[in-house]
Amino acid sequence: MKTIFQFIIKELLQVKRDKKMLVVIFMAPILQLIFLGYAANMDVNVIHTTIYDQDKTSTSRDFIKRFEQSGYFTIDHNVSNYEEVTDLLNEGKTLVAIVIPKDFEKKINRRETAPLQTLFEGSDGNKASIALGYIQGIATKFSQGIVAETKDKLGMKISLSGSLIPEVRVWYNPEMKTRNYMVPGILGLILMISTISLMSMAVVREREIGTLEQLIVTPIKNYQLILGKLIPFTLIGFVVLIIVMIIMTQWFGIVVRGNRLFLLFTALLFVLSNLGIGLFISTVSKTQQQAMMASVFAIMMPMIYLSGFAFPIENMPVVVQYITYLIPLRYFITILRGIVLKGIGFSSLWFETLILFGMGVTLLIFSSLRFSKKIE
Repeated sequence: MKTIFQFIIKELLQVKRDKKMLVVIFMAPILQLIFLGYAANMDVNVIHTTIYDQDKTSTSRDFIKRFEQSGYFTIDHNVSNYEEVTDLLNEGKTLVAIVIPKDFEKKINRRETAPLQTLFEGSDGNKASIALGYIQGIATKFSQGIVAETKDKLGMKISLSGSLIPEVRVWYNPEMKTRNYMVPGILGLILMISTISLMSMAVVREREIGTLEQLIVTPIKNYQLILGKLIPFTLIGFVVLIIVMIIMTQWFGIVVRGNRLFLLFTALLFVLSNLGIGLFISTVSKTQQQAMMASVFAIMMPMIYLSGFAFPIENMPVVVQYITYLIPLRYFITILRGIVLKGIGFSSLWFETLILFGMGVTLLIFSSLRFSKKIE
């Protein structure tokens, strides 16, 4: 035990002496969380809009004013022909063009259906679909106002049919901000990048400079060497986790609704699986450059894409969905979002926790055995 403790102190001192590494370890996660926290935002708050009003009546102007008052639509252009609409859409200067046809007011006054044309720059399908939802909401309210006004004019006090009025309650993310959903995932992302990179690079660096061979010829046992490597980076991973959690709660105002001790426990399981992956990478890499390329392109990027961090797993092909079951980040992101946003615990997340535990133990044992054979 004393040998392991001394080895841990040696590793921590080695990290402390490398000033550039300290900056990378502790400053990079803070900057990543802040930048990604603002960048990973799928909310559509500004919709650049073009209006082609062929009617030019008080009714059409009132309808256009509804878009301005919504707070989402910014009317940048008022055009007089379709060519201008096409040019603005092609150049990406507008997201949606609203075309109000002639006789718009006359048809409404005659209680006829008035058509409305909306043209979208649909390169980004997500933004276009959200904008379409806003437009449909505004058009529905405008139409309901016309119906109510017509009934008053005709003296119709009794509704001819029943109506359904939904009462909406949004749980867990009342403001419906995507940032509240994305930031906990970014926390898991940063923890994965930090621990895998540090573990794989540190071991390979020692092999490059020859200190690993010196350690091998000492009386230290293989398990002591492995524990002496794993424990320091586990501690560093927890320091990084606490720092980014503070940034998440204090900077972004995202409150951890669930049990923080349970979050730390699941983070430990996730860190163990990451360290196992990092240790495995160190056994297949001869240089730090190889370790970096292997960890980034072969491990971390696929994990990011297949974890459900940004892309819903349900929308992926069935074969790819089965592959995602092998991704530890998938389970940890589910746990993070469950604890942070919903406040749920082990009773609801026991399956993900057990899977994460099994992955951590399996990856560590496999990588440790391979590492032992490698140094022999």
